[in-house]
Amino acid sequence: MIDDLQTGQSSQRSVTAHLEVFVAEEADLVLAISVADGHNRRDEHLLVSLDGVPIDATPSGYLYFLENVGRGLLIIDYQATVLGHGVQATATRHDVFQYVRPSRYCESDRLGPLARAEFGGLAGADLLAGVSSWVGVNIDYVTGSSRPIDGAVETLLAREGVCRDFAHLTTALLRANDVAARVVSVYAPGLNPMDFHVVTEACLDGAWYVVDPTCLAPRDSMVRIATGVDASDVAFLTTMRGVVELNYMSVSATTDSDLRTDDVTRLAWLQ
Repeated sequence: MIDDLQTGQSSQRSVTAHLEVFVAEEADLVLAISVADGHNRRDEHLLVSLDGVPIDATPSGYLYFLENVGRGLLIIDYQATVLGHGVQATATRHDVFQYVRPSRYCESDRLGPLARAEFGGLAGADLLAGVSSWVGVNIDYVTGSSRPIDGAVETLLAREGVCRDFAHLTTALLRANDVAARVVSVYAPGLNPMDFHVVTEACLDGAWYVVDPTCLAPRDSMVRIATGVDASDVAFLTTMRGVVELNYMSVSATTDSDLRTDDVTRLAWLQ
């Protein structure tokens, strides 16, 4: 039996994000940078300004919409403090149906033969650990090595990528073995270099567990931002219309507790 990774957890985590975006042509933008519902949050603020003038950001679920943003320098600042831990996410029938199928960046249908050959004898927690270990060993983490349009197949062929590529390949391999899996963006205390981070969540016995073959941050310290079928659902900034350029970005995520060494063979869930 593989024990849950639940000891040594933090009681308070603080996160911030600062984006400087030049809008070259009037644009509609979507932000996914706020801590997800389900966390006990305090001191949460989202401030958006264009050339120093505050503008409105319209919330809808975990997203914020910035519409008809004129030309100029757009500054986005977010901060929040997360107290304690939320309840472990559980899966519905709709979740399983949605997240067991192939998607744009997680082409599980194309990776079926490989996934069954490599992991066909594994199930449950052993399958999660096996896929995580295999991806971690066979894919090199190389900053700037992939394109935004690359999916799991491109990552497998290139044998290198960044966190979103690791998550896409992990998710696709799990789906190919009939495990519902989804992609999650997170704030990750202990991540180095600090940035937004992307991991996989896999459904096991009706509950969601986080899988992160990069091993760049302890899973039990992470804070959920957005959840979806792949990176198309969880990108921190999406341009729906217009022309924009990201000039600068900084992210921070800290915890008031010691960061423990993670172990991919143990189960952990996003809190």
